[in-house]
Amino acid sequence: MKKGQRRRKVGESMGNIANPSEEHQMLREMIRDFTQEFVEPQAHEFDKKEQFNLDLFRQLGELGLLGITVPEKYGGSGLDAVAATIAHEELSFSDPGFTLAYLAHSMLFVNNLAQNGSEEQKRRILPKVCSGEWIGAMAMSEPDAGTDVLGLSTTAQKNDSGDWILNGRKMWITNGCIDDKGTPADIVWVYARTGHDEKGRPLLSTFLVENGMKGYSVGQKILDKTGMRASNTAELVFDDCVVPASNLVGEQGNSLIHMMGNLEIERLTLAAMSLGIARRSLHEMNRYASEREAFGSQIRSFGQMQRHIAESWAKYRAMRAYIYDTANTIQLGTAGQRLDSDGVKLFATTAAKEIADSAIQVLGGYGYVGEYHVERLWRDSKLLEIGGGTLESHQKNITRDLGKNPEAINE
Repeated sequence: MKKGQRRRKVGESMGNIANPSEEHQMLREMIRDFTQEFVEPQAHEFDKKEQFNLDLFRQLGELGLLGITVPEKYGGSGLDAVAATIAHEELSFSDPGFTLAYLAHSMLFVNNLAQNGSEEQKRRILPKVCSGEWIGAMAMSEPDAGTDVLGLSTTAQKNDSGDWILNGRKMWITNGCIDDKGTPADIVWVYARTGHDEKGRPLLSTFLVENGMKGYSVGQKILDKTGMRASNTAELVFDDCVVPASNLVGEQGNSLIHMMGNLEIERLTLAAMSLGIARRSLHEMNRYASEREAFGSQIRSFGQMQRHIAESWAKYRAMRAYIYDTANTIQLGTAGQRLDSDGVKLFATTAAKEIADSAIQVLGGYGYVGEYHVERLWRDSKLLEIGGGTLESHQKNITRDLGKNPEAINE
């Protein structure tokens, strides 16, 4: 969006739930055009090669997408959760793997810093990550700890100089390395244990680790993944890594506060990726059902195909309504929508996988090969049921929250 252009309030005019304002509609059109021209032509190639398209990624910075939720004074676009949802949906229509790298940068790192960093940290770092000069990542999962964040074993201790000494390994880190040479992410948002509270529970603190800091390296680039092969995944190693005191985010031991808030926008945008996968899968099966004939008729005339197409349409529309309804209620930087941020991801990720599976079934043998896109979408969709919180964790959270607030059902 051009600076100075009036931003309408969400819902003020224009349209439907997915484009609640004129600005959102313009944003969607811009990203859709960019995706068709630049993202679509390279998607199959980079998936096949298991490579991250760094040059294309930096172009997102030129469009203002890498800092989509960051205030303009720090180099961002100053947009909302609906805008972030639109961006992830549209990019995932062509290349979910590339979009996952975008989410790890723009949501897990950039938005996190914009909402929770100090003024000095934001002024120094945000312009670089919004432009694409630096590529960011977030490091939470470990070889023996994922959903159980209090089970993290990475530690940080202060030395005599007041710096922090970080030790541990992080696993499955999207953007952990940014090229085939194993170059680490330029900057990583790292969670580590820094002691215990009075009840003996671990205190988690957050650190900004920058490439070039002593003791920070890539352990291994993780290859041969089922899906999301166009995003780099790596193990990160922190071996007596020296982190300046100024790179502690917030107060020591308060990570859970901002972690919970950022998890909501992460889960919403992962659901938006599912929506892009579902829309593309539905598009492909609907087109093919008209082109392919059997026994003298278009295959869309057969009940077996009609079931796949019709049920996929219903699931897609349900996903879309739930996702954008949730996007319209999420306030960036605050927690309070866990029921629905968990709910949309629980429903949408599985629905996307089912719709992609139906697309393969409708396309038959053609659906099973890479040239026809849907097998890649099917592979990519599976990761969304795992990353950003497993389906089982969402089921636990929703059931627990409804137990505490049964009136939510009647709202």
